[in-house]
Amino acid sequence: MQTIWAETALLPSGWASHVRVDIDAQGRISGVQTDAPAYGTRVAMLLPAPVNAHSHAFQRAMAGLTERRGPDPSDSFWTWRQLMFRFLDRLTPDHIEAITAFVQMEMLEAGYGASVEFHYLHHQPGGVPYDNIAETSTRVLAAAEQSGIGLCLLPVHYQYGGCDQRNLTAGQIRFGNTFEQFQTVHAVASASLTDGSVDNSIGVAPHSLRAVGIEDLRAYNAAFPSGPVHMHLAEQTAEVVEVEQHWGARPVTWALDNMDLDPRWCLIHCTQMTLDETIALARSGAVAGLCPITESSLGDGIFDAVRWVENNGAFAIGSDSNIRISLSEELRTLDYSQRLRDGTRAALASLEKSTGRRMFDGILKGGAQASGRETGRIEVGYWADLLSLDATSEHMWGRAGDTALDAWIFAGDDRLVTDVWSAGRHMVRSGQHLQRAPIVAAYKQVIDALRDAL
Repeated sequence: MQTIWAETALLPSGWASHVRVDIDAQGRISGVQTDAPAYGTRVAMLLPAPVNAHSHAFQRAMAGLTERRGPDPSDSFWTWRQLMFRFLDRLTPDHIEAITAFVQMEMLEAGYGASVEFHYLHHQPGGVPYDNIAETSTRVLAAAEQSGIGLCLLPVHYQYGGCDQRNLTAGQIRFGNTFEQFQTVHAVASASLTDGSVDNSIGVAPHSLRAVGIEDLRAYNAAFPSGPVHMHLAEQTAEVVEVEQHWGARPVTWALDNMDLDPRWCLIHCTQMTLDETIALARSGAVAGLCPITESSLGDGIFDAVRWVENNGAFAIGSDSNIRISLSEELRTLDYSQRLRDGTRAALASLEKSTGRRMFDGILKGGAQASGRETGRIEVGYWADLLSLDATSEHMWGRAGDTALDAWIFAGDDRLVTDVWSAGRHMVRSGQHLQRAPIVAAYKQVIDALRDAL
């Protein structure tokens, strides 16, 4: 049992003062009281901690190493992808575990309470399975035990090198599984959850329309009747052209017409959509998994968040390539991209809510939906995924309520995050993770070991 007392807190009913939050031994919120006397761990401003809805943890070790132009003057996502393939061929399970723990530590320090790991690096170099076919999935789980982050593991099904079902290239071979093999990977990884924290969960991820066959895609809801289902969709113009050529429709249109999309689904990126596709996909109930920093880094395009929210579309935020881990910057980048495209300001604000509040409310709800995690609310029965902000900072001084959220997102940064709890685990205190020193030391050893590959 533990208790947090906040001078101000964001509750489902709105901002409240002198809020006491009791947390039970399982890490769930057992009591919420307003106008309560100070008691327990005291913080200035308490918020629900959102879910990081999309991560490829191992790519964190590549951050900053792909900013030189290659021989092709039209350097793009596809040239970055080739560099990534060369890098991942060197990774061992030990490397994967250390890098993943490091990036999860950074997520917690940024204010995320949980992470959804879109995990597709399954096999040994050359494509031979490990003795435990879910070896690398267990390493992701082991990293979460060290970092203390709440984890939704998504083993990824990746079978083909394109819509024509061509064989995987050398760079992709570690990802590859038939649908039957993949079901085994998922089953073994699912059984491994019992060794970890009680709030860990599992879903499933067909990688993309390019990497999975048509009949398998249509079978997903029946083959995996529970848990989140995530998939990359409509990220790149070359992807749109390929799907249209081989399957006769643009990616979003094909998915809407041929897959049973519903609130279990989270479609990642969706930066290449028409207006009609945006409206139809928003109304399907599926979550849009947005990764604005990565989408900016790779030149993916701009997701139409304005039209999406106008049609009550659910959305979540993820760090994807993990080139930079910053919750506040993901939100700022999302909003600024809308302003630059449309030539307007406060593009995602409403008459009732400020820009920061509307985005933050959106990712709390969408992240909970995308992860299948009971989170995103300071309410009895929900996981105690919580963050506190430094209201004494000069960037927050004199700000309260929604204005304080706006100050954090637009005028400050994640250094304003003082404390973070994940399912009641108080992992970040005074802005630093409790296991920062050993996690960073292990990460540096990996970078040293991979130096020639990097």
